[in-house]
Amino acid sequence: MINGSINPKVDWYFSKSKKWQEELETLRTLILECGLTEELKWGVPCYTLQSRNVVLIHEFKEYAAILFVKGALLQDARGLLIQQTKDTQAARQIRFTNVREITELEPVLKAYIHEAIEAEQAGLKVAFKKPEELVLVEEFQHELSENSALRAAFEALTPGRQRAYSLYFAAPKQAKTREARVAKCRLLILSGKGLND
Repeated sequence: MINGSINPKVDWYFSKSKKWQEELETLRTLILECGLTEELKWGVPCYTLQSRNVVLIHEFKEYAAILFVKGALLQDARGLLIQQTKDTQAARQIRFTNVREITELEPVLKAYIHEAIEAEQAGLKVAFKKPEELVLVEEFQHELSENSALRAAFEALTPGRQRAYSLYFAAPKQAKTREARVAKCRLLILSGKGLND
């Protein structure tokens, strides 16, 4: 029995899926049975408790997933939760490649969802690590020292955007490639945009 309600504004997300439609619909029903409110945020189904985000559903080429917004707070006795990248601090995923995996785990998934709801009701917060000191590659440091407008624009960016640029510039081994990346991003930075904006 569904306690939450289907939001017609979210239906398009499920109907557009070509590969994971059945898995996504199964996750949707399961989550709504836990009494959460269905909304559309960031272009994906988001399930909330009193307007606070609890879980999302999303799909990728290789899998469909449920994402616990504060998954780092969950006990995860079954070891199901996946940290998407080493930089992800709060969110955790559980991935699926077929409906059978979801239906076999239904009681466990509902227990995880209820634990996430309890964490939200209790007002628990994920303790975020302090951001590391940014280390800028020499090519970008030189550019910043030569261009005060670029320096001011870079310093005005959010720490996450600064970090994204720093990682992007540092990735290539060759100085010529690093210089090309810095030159390519100059206008983005000056316009106050992040690498992926």
